[in-house]
Amino acid sequence: MMMTCKEKAVEWSLSIRSVNSLCKQGKIKGAMKVKGIWKIPDDAEKPIDGRITSGEYTTSMEPKVLKALPIGISDYARAQSQYYYVDKTLMIKEFLDQKPLVSLFTRPRRFGKTLNMDMLRTFFEISDEDTSKYFVGTNIWKCGKTYRDHQGKYPVIFLTFKDVKFDSWEITLDKIKELLQAEFGRHQILLNSDKLAQYEKEYFLRILNGTASEVDLTSALEKLSLMLKKHYAIAPIIIIDEYDTPIQEGYSKDFYDEIIGFMRNFFSGAFKDNKNLSYGFLTGILRIAQESIFSGLNNLNVNSIMDSEYDQFFGFTHQEVHEMLEYYNLLDKEEELKNWYDGYLFGNEEIYNPWSVINYVSKNCVPQAYWVNTGNNEILDDVLKVVTDDITERLHALLQGDSVVARIDQNVVYRALSEDPGNIYSLLLVAGYLRISKKELQPDGSYLCEVSIPNREISAVYKSEILSHLLQVGAITRTTANKIAESLYIGDFVKLQKAIGEYMDKSISFYDGGSEGFYHGLILGLIALMDNQYKIKSNRESGDGRYDISLFPKTSKYPGIIMEFKWGSNLDSDILDKLAKDALDQIDTKRYDSEMSELGITNILKLGIAFSGKKSKIKTE
Repeated sequence: MMMTCKEKAVEWSLSIRSVNSLCKQGKIKGAMKVKGIWKIPDDAEKPIDGRITSGEYTTSMEPKVLKALPIGISDYARAQSQYYYVDKTLMIKEFLDQKPLVSLFTRPRRFGKTLNMDMLRTFFEISDEDTSKYFVGTNIWKCGKTYRDHQGKYPVIFLTFKDVKFDSWEITLDKIKELLQAEFGRHQILLNSDKLAQYEKEYFLRILNGTASEVDLTSALEKLSLMLKKHYAIAPIIIIDEYDTPIQEGYSKDFYDEIIGFMRNFFSGAFKDNKNLSYGFLTGILRIAQESIFSGLNNLNVNSIMDSEYDQFFGFTHQEVHEMLEYYNLLDKEEELKNWYDGYLFGNEEIYNPWSVINYVSKNCVPQAYWVNTGNNEILDDVLKVVTDDITERLHALLQGDSVVARIDQNVVYRALSEDPGNIYSLLLVAGYLRISKKELQPDGSYLCEVSIPNREISAVYKSEILSHLLQVGAITRTTANKIAESLYIGDFVKLQKAIGEYMDKSISFYDGGSEGFYHGLILGLIALMDNQYKIKSNRESGDGRYDISLFPKTSKYPGIIMEFKWGSNLDSDILDKLAKDALDQIDTKRYDSEMSELGITNILKLGIAFSGKKSKIKTE
């Protein structure tokens, strides 16, 4: 809200002339002239001592009141006026410079897509309220009249599908009907328009009253855009946020064909050859190109994490994080925050996870996986369901901090995962679970990329999901996992030995005995269980040979652990027992403990493990 000089003069016990003078001198933050009259934000602070610091008037007599961070706020006007807002308004300039007719922005969830789309709506939309006040002083306002002239000049259709997450097509369609009902309700002025035909108003009422058929709903965007163009004599802007959320739900809940069929017609009317469209914006995680949702839409400008355009507008840049920490007097936390939440590469820009950054700062700088708590990680869960030996080995490498080479196809769709598990890297990348360090464009439009886990937060997410998966499929139990964690914590190595034995026994019973999948699944499970305390290596040279698995403690509090495996087909108990003893002896005869000894690790737990089918024997020293 804005106040006059007279109103502020009463509030501050000053003369109207004094308040007017302070406005002219630039000493009241946010003050602006509207039709020759000074307007002042209602929350503007009274100037005290007349000093100006860094271009903004500040007081020295009163403590600085810090703005709260906008956790979960996707309303631009509210975020900009009431909270600490990271200014992304130059996105408007970049768009107006390029003027693509329809733009699709694909980014991971919780990277500011909804807030940015609401910023576009607030900037462009015709409104009874003077919404320019939400942009005065922002970067776009400083760009000049050419850009300011677009403010508040277009009718806007805005839909967000971010909460369309249901178990059936029927309920999903009901929710879409409800969203359209609310959006049509925002434009009820059309019912009184003398520029619309009666049949158009009748259609409008069917949507508004909730009596529209599925066919009516598929043409809702097309017809609403036509009606808005007739009424305002300017074509609307259509904004669709998180367009692919119901599509992902359709894939997971078995109504994929229904949602794809609906969306194809829904978007076609809105964006394909629609003469009643000024501009269109869509956001999502994936570009669903293979399903022909955007069939024939040759004017679609797709901007993904691979592209340099708009690369700084989703997520926080290093400079933005630095300024935030400086504002909250937390610059000593910069390195910790970087290790946990930085590491994404969008185009050419290093990006921080914005959701995690604001939660970290808001919650007393306690580092943890904030992003994982914003929703289920179905993509990771789907990956683990179709995991192959090669994928498990690469996941192992990623969890150890290494990079792997993978083919990235930006047009991959959800159901392509079951058709070719190799598509997991494309899905993991666009969903925010990987970062690209190197890329090379291929003739077919895909990329060969070097990918890695971006930061400690995502590493924690991987480990949590892997452990959850192992618990669900029965490879281990929560009791066994707790025993390992507890024995490490209290330093009870006898209990640790027993717990690892239980874990091995259950793992061998679950995995196909004798296959490489057993080893890889075992390693992933160990990482999920013990990686906070251990660096885990497999099949490395030490002494006079190559051990199977070694766990190197990160502190002297924990013992080193060496595992050697033996396998045989259809072995009886006695032979299996001897084989386990041979495996244990091999650790000593081949001096597999040499690498640990060179590192000064003297307390070493050795396990010789033999298995045959689903039977196992463990010998320890």
